[in-house]
Parts: sequence; structure tokens; C-alpha cells
Amino acid sequence: MSRIAVIIADDFEDSEYTEPAAAFKNAGHSLVHVGLKEGDTVKGKKQGTAVRIDRSARDVSAADFDALLIPGGYSPDKIRVDEDAVRLAAEFMKSGKPVFAICHAAQLLITARALAGRRLTGWKSIIQDIRNAGAEYIDAEVVVDENLVTSRHPGDLPVFIEASLKKLG
Repeated sequence: MSRIAVIIADDFEDSEYTEPAAAFKNAGHSLVHVGLKEGDTVKGKKQGTAVRIDRSARDVSAADFDALLIPGGYSPDKIRVDEDAVRLAAEFMKSGKPVFAICHAAQLLITARALAGRRLTGWKSIIQDIRNAGAEYIDAEVVVDENLVTSRHPGDLPVFIEASLKKLG
């Protein structure tokens, strides 16, 4: 089964992590939590879900994994200031391996300069950012564009998870 990197920092949207993570695990996939510092514990912004960082972004590459999950909330904005996290996101987008991005997750992909010519969706406050990055914004529950699967918010999680699992095979 697939080995999925989950790139995550403090103040992630709890459900955008917990629900896909549970679905991936139930389907037999494994998760590796990637963050800014190995061994740290990050917490969700609403329920305070605790997640221990297994690996630092500087110590991994897309070649180590089969897919990438980027939960939303404030986490993507905190992660995109780290050059290794940005490098990792760019590697995944170039690799053709699945990238699952929900809500504010596109912020990391924007910083990675990985969205030009792509079609995606995301949270309404970053629509213009997505367009400025050279992508086409689509207002839909889920948008699948080659290796990229995107959704707008927690209400889209059922279709986001379904499309993500389908992409994993």
C-alpha cells in the first residue's frame, strides 16, 4: 500500500487532517507526518488534535513517499516560510505523484510555484492568490487535475476523500 507524507504545522484544520488520515489508514495506507522539526507535536486549531512530527521536511524528499496530503487551516501558511517544505511540495508536483490539498493548502503550492496552468479549488479567501499563481480556480467540491486533488473546505471532505482514495488506486 501507499506511504503518504502529511505535511503539517500548528493550527491545521482538525477535520481536514483527521478524516483523510483515518480513511487512508482504514484503506491500508501508512502516514508519515512531516513538519518543520522532527519530534515536535503540532496541534489543530479547533479541537487541538495532537500530531507528532515523524520527520523534518529537510530530511525527506518526494522519492521517499507515494503521495502528499496537505491539510488546510493556518498550517500551510506557517509551512510555506520553510524552504525545505516548499522544495518538498514542488518535488511532489513535478513527480506526478498524488498531491491531496484542501482549503488553504494551495498556499504551500503557490509558494512552490507549482500551480501555473493547473485547475484547482480552495478556500474562498485565496481564490485571487490561486489565479495570480497562473491557475484556473474552479468552484467545486473536488477538482482533480492530473496528480492534484483539491477541495474547498471541511464540508467537501467526503468527496475529497473518495477522489483521493481513487487516485491512490
